[in-house]
Amino acid sequence: MEIKYICTYWGCEQLSAKEFLNQVVQNGYTGVEINFPDDANFISEFLLELKNIRKHTHKDFVFIAQQVLSSQSETVDEYTFRLKNRLEFLATLQPDYINSHTGKDYYSFSDNCKIIDTCENISRISGIPIWHEIHRGRFSFHLKTLLSYIDIYPKLKLVADFSHFCVVSESNLQDQYDLLVKIYPNIKHIHARIGFEQSPQVNHPFAPEWKNHVTQFVHWWQEIIALQDKKKDATFTITPEFGPFPYMPQEPFTQKPLSNQWEINLEMKKYLQQNL
Repeated sequence: MEIKYICTYWGCEQLSAKEFLNQVVQNGYTGVEINFPDDANFISEFLLELKNIRKHTHKDFVFIAQQVLSSQSETVDEYTFRLKNRLEFLATLQPDYINSHTGKDYYSFSDNCKIIDTCENISRISGIPIWHEIHRGRFSFHLKTLLSYIDIYPKLKLVADFSHFCVVSESNLQDQYDLLVKIYPNIKHIHARIGFEQSPQVNHPFAPEWKNHVTQFVHWWQEIIALQDKKKDATFTITPEFGPFPYMPQEPFTQKPLSNQWEINLEMKKYLQQNL
């Protein structure tokens, strides 16, 4: 099975679409994952440059669109309307996949199920797989309660960002491993970021004090990939996804980032290429 390493747009918002994609290719990534800005010119430039990359450089270059709605006080129906509009718009861009931040943690189980139904219907009509990211604040925020959704939707497609489970439970999931492995068959994509009990992101994953956390996360990822490999999937995608502030800690007063986000993601890509 081929593992494709995807570059996040998060933290590169200062770049034009062409600059970003050129930087992605030059640094050995084979795809992008992007939450688009509300900028029609940026999107047009992105799609044009993506076409050029697929024609001249990487014909199988992966394009993952993200659906991340801004937080608003709204009814379930109002939220679902916004979600539906955004997903339908993203589908017109013809990504390979859509990574959706779906639902809200305080919505009822039945309301979140209706929201998932909306997503699954859009996926069925468009033919574009929709993955649901494990994330605080979404329906998927908590490991045990997520299993209740999988009981209803056994083919639910998930993005593994286990750092959020760690923060929510204030643990390294050492007491929940039997629950964690139950969602492995549903994982379609990994966000390779190391979190810990109090934050979704360590200050630098390759600092020696985080060695045990890196070992634990990589072990989970290895198990997921081994399972997918047994299913004879041709490819699997991973996005090294260390982010800028507020995920990246800053020095007090100067607000200087404690580490270089771009370089950490590159280092994580190289580390995983050697260890997965």
